[in-house]
Amino acid sequence: MDEQRGSGRSAFALDGASQRAKAAVKAAWWGAAGSVTRALANPTRGEAKTKFEPQGPPVSAARLRRAYLAAFDKDTADVAAGLYPPMEDGPRNPAQAFRRALDVIADAKAVDQRRRRSDGVEVRDEPESQGYPTYYRQNFHYQSGGWFTDASAQRYEAQVEALFSGAAGAMRRRALSLLAKHWRGQDQRGLKLIDLACGSGSFLCDLDGAFPRAAIGGLDLSRAYLAAARSRSKRGGVQANAERLPFADASLDAVTCVYLFHELPPRVRPVVAAEIARVLKPGGVLAFADSVQPADEPNLSRLLEAFPAYFHEPYYSTYAETDLPALFSGAGLRLIDQDQAFLTKALLLEKPA
Repeated sequence: MDEQRGSGRSAFALDGASQRAKAAVKAAWWGAAGSVTRALANPTRGEAKTKFEPQGPPVSAARLRRAYLAAFDKDTADVAAGLYPPMEDGPRNPAQAFRRALDVIADAKAVDQRRRRSDGVEVRDEPESQGYPTYYRQNFHYQSGGWFTDASAQRYEAQVEALFSGAAGAMRRRALSLLAKHWRGQDQRGLKLIDLACGSGSFLCDLDGAFPRAAIGGLDLSRAYLAAARSRSKRGGVQANAERLPFADASLDAVTCVYLFHELPPRVRPVVAAEIARVLKPGGVLAFADSVQPADEPNLSRLLEAFPAYFHEPYYSTYAETDLPALFSGAGLRLIDQDQAFLTKALLLEKPA
């Protein structure tokens, strides 16, 4: 038995070392792609339509680097601890990764021009956006096509990785870490989980890798993004609005929600929180991840102030001031665990049994 335990620890250590090596390569690749896109579309140039006057203190480069590296360290430690297997972030094929990086770089000029000439809502004139909530019909991040085109869905993950220099996967897996610890030792075959606002499916793939025997599906309002998520994860999905979830009361063991709430208007956040609480079983949990808030990282507050100005996030300023535990407490969910890495915070909230 001791030999088996020792062998298991060795295997996890090897997995951790592999994860660390892959993370270093990925960070270097997407960091370089991000540098090129920022050089082509520098949002700090004075001619940008949105002016930014920082209030917080300058960000220490050393502090920023420590926070950035901590995301990879935590991800590697969770793999070594056996919480989840090493994850493949982005294309496995180098040629495909190269093509996606070139696509992001090529689109950078279009994003830059959109930032300078408009208010980020030109997608409202496109036929694909008709019939959706007004707050959703925006070019978040000045994204070409908003959330409505296949090209946008195919480009999104590469854009995010370039923006965060390869740390996006490691950051969002703070929510996976909390859920994996909570579910450790449980029989997955009886568990039902929905990834809310699953986007193009990267976190859905992480969930599939961690809980291969659970019943997992994605939900998104965008047809194009949901199609990409289904293709990437091979898991099912449903197109629906998070304000009206198409699930019965107390029918799910877990809901995951990554990077949704900072893109919701203040009036919609409590509605979605209440819907999540409604569909969770007693004892069920919400694994939540979104941007850190200035109170979490005062030393990075200037960076957080800049984000909505440079990347068209019209509801971010109110999100930054929201008391998230209180918001979810109002819906009947209590905070039981939390984590943080780089620019992402994760919460685990439970519906009392």
